[in-house]
Amino acid sequence: MKLELIRSYFPNGTNGILQNSKGIICYTIELPWLNNELRKSCIPEGKYVLTKRYSQKYGWHIWLKDVPNRTYILMHPANNAKKELLGCIAPVTSLGGAGIGWESRKAFNQVKDLVYQAIDKGQKVELVIKSSKT
Repeated sequence: MKLELIRSYFPNGTNGILQNSKGIICYTIELPWLNNELRKSCIPEGKYVLTKRYSQKYGWHIWLKDVPNRTYILMHPANNAKKELLGCIAPVTSLGGAGIGWESRKAFNQVKDLVYQAIDKGQKVELVIKSSKT
């Protein structure tokens, strides 16, 4: 299964549209692009494999594997990128500004269910991240 994240970059955050072959799944928020600076920037555009992961802090969530110069980049709920993210991606139901979103847990659960179902069926799940300008 292939997911695509189309980003728009702003000084205070990065907003995106997450979609698959059937259309838009949800929106996303991230930190602004700051040259992949650890814990301050969104991750580089590219292709990443998604997998299941569990932690005490987030419970079951999604892990983006092999992100250049980063470890444990996750997809998890958050409504404010600057206050709640350290480079991860947060699905949101709607956008409220650059790096701000609403009803993240609802959107995350939708994405998680979709990704986990594909993984449970033995499918490789890839996320392609690109700019809205390409």
